[in-house]
Amino acid sequence: MVMGATTRFLRLGALAWTLLTSTSVVHGSITVYIQKPYEGTKTGTANVGLYTGAAAYDPRVLVPPSPPNPPPPMQFVQPLTLAVPANTSILQSGSFFGFSIEFSVMDQILGINGSFLQVPFLNLMGNLAARGGSVRVRIGGNTQETATLVQSLPDGKMMEKGVAPVGNPLQMTTPPLFYTPEMLYMLANISALVPVQWYLGIPLNDTSHLRLQIAEAGEAILGDRLLGFQVGNEPDQYGIHGLRPPTYNVSNYTTDFGIVDAGLRADKKVPVVNKKLIGPSTSGDWKLEDIWNTGFLDLYNNSLAALSVEYYPENNCAAVLHLGNTTINPQDIFNTYLNHTSAQSIVKKYLNSTMIAQSYGLPFLMFETNSASCGGFSGISDSFGSALWALDYGLQLAYSNFTNALLHVGGQSVYYNPFTPPPANQSTFHSWTVGPVYYSAMFVAETFGKSNQSQ
Repeated sequence: MVMGATTRFLRLGALAWTLLTSTSVVHGSITVYIQKPYEGTKTGTANVGLYTGAAAYDPRVLVPPSPPNPPPPMQFVQPLTLAVPANTSILQSGSFFGFSIEFSVMDQILGINGSFLQVPFLNLMGNLAARGGSVRVRIGGNTQETATLVQSLPDGKMMEKGVAPVGNPLQMTTPPLFYTPEMLYMLANISALVPVQWYLGIPLNDTSHLRLQIAEAGEAILGDRLLGFQVGNEPDQYGIHGLRPPTYNVSNYTTDFGIVDAGLRADKKVPVVNKKLIGPSTSGDWKLEDIWNTGFLDLYNNSLAALSVEYYPENNCAAVLHLGNTTINPQDIFNTYLNHTSAQSIVKKYLNSTMIAQSYGLPFLMFETNSASCGGFSGISDSFGSALWALDYGLQLAYSNFTNALLHVGGQSVYYNPFTPPPANQSTFHSWTVGPVYYSAMFVAETFGKSNQSQ
């Protein structure tokens, strides 16, 4: 079964590649906790000394896994019927696959202000919108937790980083990040050109001094193009990485969520709170059922826009953080990404919670995901194999009643990026690089279409 599944998705992937490259352009587990704004998620490989340039131009190619022996059948018969088959998913939209852009690198991806937008980004979103109707993009990640809205910055900048706190490799040492309302006007201007809707994040690193300005300005500037606010990014990692005491648990998070909810309702500058908040956005260290058992769903059902999780099937953190433990050789695990059981095993742990979400009338989101945390693997995350993996993974998520899945986008040193702009000092001879998983998103948008009735 494993070998047959591998070939089946290779053939499907080849069809996807042919379909997507022949179309015209339309114009119109954990993440790394020492990420620095403007630098993105650091990454490496088990043999990082072989290549030191930007990840988008890494020439490494792995040896593909052997094909199945004996080969599986090459012809399949699927009876067609007008009736809806049993055990189909919830209704899906063409915007199923979206993107999660790290807060600290959005000026590289989206534009430097509301007047200077990145045309390649607009074209990439236009490609997807032409097939699926719209695109959903989250601005967030670890760097949202230290982000603060200010009215202005020196030299008219839209965003600027502060001084990083001192910490060990296992502590969150993300520098504070300052941004102005111009960032939100930039998002609004993008949405005026292509149908992009946005998720934003409310910082949860200090519940004694809530910073709700992003909600105040976000609702005022983005209006109905704003889908909701994430309350806390990977709170199950807070105790490990120094954002909370080591004893921080599901009950503490439920309380913190309530503090934000109450703060928003008391803020006259935030007119809409009902159906605007998103959580718990855990990375897998907490069991979701333990969160539901705190009363989370009943306490905040009026406020919740969706339930969310984040997940990466592997991590390259040992190489990135130089933790001293054994690094992973990408060649050794490449075959696991070309196996249908990869998607099935990821989704299995969420099936009960997707059913619970439906009982509460709530969407269930994979709010941040990609091939491997800490920037992915050279030779896997930037390979055709990852396009096949993401396609299989996305369709399995949709079948399992997820409403959206957002592929994460980091900085120049990230291998899994769906798209990467050239470094500023190389923009005269390097152009944008489109990563394999972007084509997975294109295929899923084409498959589900604009009807919002696909199952």
